[in-house]
Amino acid sequence: MSKLYNDWRALPETARGGIVALGNFDGVHLGHAHLLRTLHAARPDGVLSVLTFEPHPRQLFRPQDPPFRLTLSGERQAALAALAVANIYEIDFDEAFSHITAERFVREVLHAALGVRHLACGRDFAYGHRRGGDVASLAAQAEALGIGLTIVPALSDAEGPYSSTRIRRALQDGYPERATEELGRPWAVRGIVIHGDARGRLLGFPTANVSLGLHLEPARGVYAVRVRLPDGSERPGVANIGRRPTVSSTSESRLEVNLFDFDGDLYGRELSVALHTLLRAERRFEGLDALRAQIARDAEQARRYFEAGATGPS
Repeated sequence: MSKLYNDWRALPETARGGIVALGNFDGVHLGHAHLLRTLHAARPDGVLSVLTFEPHPRQLFRPQDPPFRLTLSGERQAALAALAVANIYEIDFDEAFSHITAERFVREVLHAALGVRHLACGRDFAYGHRRGGDVASLAAQAEALGIGLTIVPALSDAEGPYSSTRIRRALQDGYPERATEELGRPWAVRGIVIHGDARGRLLGFPTANVSLGLHLEPARGVYAVRVRLPDGSERPGVANIGRRPTVSSTSESRLEVNLFDFDGDLYGRELSVALHTLLRAERRFEGLDALRAQIARDAEQARRYFEAGATGPS
C-alpha cells in the first residue's frame, strides 16, 4: 500500500527526494496511469510519488456544485498503490493554501519540503493562487532549482483525451462499462454501511446502505455489482442507486446493495461497491408486491450476468 502523507511541512526524511506526478488524480484513470508510467520511464531510479489535494479544489471554490468526485481519498490511495506509487502527498487544500503563489508552491512545497528530484504533469497543469502558474513557469522554476520536469501529452483514443470529465459523463448517462474501459477497472463507491429503514429485509432482500456522500451520483437505477468486504473478499450482488420512489419521498439518493448468499452484520464497516452494468432505470411501482417481484427479477438478472462470466476486475 502507498504511504499517505497529509502534512507537507513535517515529512520524514525517508519521504523526501522522490519523483513526483502532479494533479488531482480523481478517478485514477488510464490517462493518469500513462502519466505515472512516463514519469517512471524518465527516472526509473526514483521513488514514484504523487502530489494531490484533499478536498478537490473545486469543492472549495464552488461549494454549491453537486457532488462530483469519482474517488475519495481511500479509493484513490488504493488505485494509486495498484500503479506502484510509493508515496502520496495529499495536501490539505484549504483557504490558506489556496493563496500560496505559484512561485511559493514550487519553492516551499516541491523544493524545500518534498525535496523533489523530478516532476511530471500534463500540458494543462496550472497551480498556485488563481492558477497563476502554468507549465512554462513551472519549467523555468524547476530548472533554476535543479528539478527535472517531464511534460506528458494526454493519452487519447478515438473519442479524445482520457479525462475524469468523460468518465463522469459515462456514469451519469448510465454506461458504467465505458467508465470501466477508461479507468481500467469498474468504478466503485467506497463508504461506511449505515442504518436504513430495514425495508429491504421486510421485502426479503436485506441491503447494506451506503451514503454517496461526496461521490458523483451516477444514473439512477439498478446495477449488477461486485462488493469488496472489509476482509478483502468479494461477492457479487445487485444494487439500487436512487431515491426509492415507491417507498420513500426523500430527495436524497442512496446506494443500497444486496449481497448474494451473504448473511452477516456489516453496520459500521467499510465496503467498496463496484458498478458493472446498469440493469434498468429507477421507476415507481404500484405497490410493495410489484416492487418485491421486480427486485427478485433484478437479482436473478444480476446473477445471470456474473454467471455468464462478466466478473472483470474490481
